Amino acid sequence: LSDRRFCRPAEFIWKIGISLGVFAAFYSGQLYAAEARIETCDGPKGTIAVAEPQSHVLYALSRYNLPSPTSLLRQYIQKSNCFEVVERGLGMQNIQQERVLSETGMLQQESNMGGSQMVTADFVMTSNVLFQDSNAGGAGVGAAIGSLFGSAGALVGSVIGGIKFQEAQTTLIVADARSTLQVASASGTYKDYDWGFGGILGAVGGGAYTSTDEGKIVAAALLDNYNNVVRDIKANPSLLKSTSEIGQVNAAKSLPAINVQPGAVLSAKLNSVKVFSEPDKASDVVGRLGKGEEVVFVGEKNGDFLLVQGNEAEGWVQEILLQR
Repeated sequence: LSDRRFCRPAEFIWKIGISLGVFAAFYSGQLYAAEARIETCDGPKGTIAVAEPQSHVLYALSRYNLPSPTSLLRQYIQKSNCFEVVERGLGMQNIQQERVLSETGMLQQESNMGGSQMVTADFVMTSNVLFQDSNAGGAGVGAAIGSLFGSAGALVGSVIGGIKFQEAQTTLIVADARSTLQVASASGTYKDYDWGFGGILGAVGGGAYTSTDEGKIVAAALLDNYNNVVRDIKANPSLLKSTSEIGQVNAAKSLPAINVQPGAVLSAKLNSVKVFSEPDKASDVVGRLGKGEEVVFVGEKNGDFLLVQGNEAEGWVQEILLQR
């Protein structure tokens, strides 16, 4: 009887020690795992816009109180120094608001909010996220630990089983904005015990993606995914070069757009440029412009035609025949 009494504390300590070891290995993922890092580049390969995921992805994330991952992806990209990020998300609404204020004369004259100032996105990144629900493994892990170590493992089991999912799989696609060709496509995956992730989260921040276990799993999968994209690009520089060259050819062959605001002064590129009564070359010719003759854009555009006011006539002129 006395022997059994003396063995119980040792048995209890043994159970606690093993349980904590399992907890460290399966829950924190940092006992034996290597610390995660962001793949970097020597310099930016171009500009990139991160597109919002499709509605069903956003809905799935919202079930776990997770927002759109675009902000997190932008931080990964900026930290990697592989692309310069252009704003095409919610911040774009504020940018457009500033431009509207400028157009209506509400901003100071030296604000210089004219046209043709926004940087073009060379590439566009889209994302997708899938989850491995806890019913497929997470709750089972918790139950296994609890049954294996009895009451000593109950706390550990309940904590691990409380995670709503243990695995996330993501897909990132990078496409050339000019040629629409796919530049890179890679997948990423992360289980809550794959590798240490605390340092990266502290470096980039991320709101719900750093404060919840589910968020950390998705953030880690996206990091693994983005690193795979960068590795592909670094291993095959032609992926960017070839599409960029195609994009440049397409841009050279396309009609240059005249980014003009109402009231802008334009001039004719050629002599005897026709001014039509309607935005149609079959309509009546109401005037002609000499080479270099200036007109004012009055604010209406229809297809390839701009409505302009000249010295002698008002009418529609083909945009391709005018310059700033």
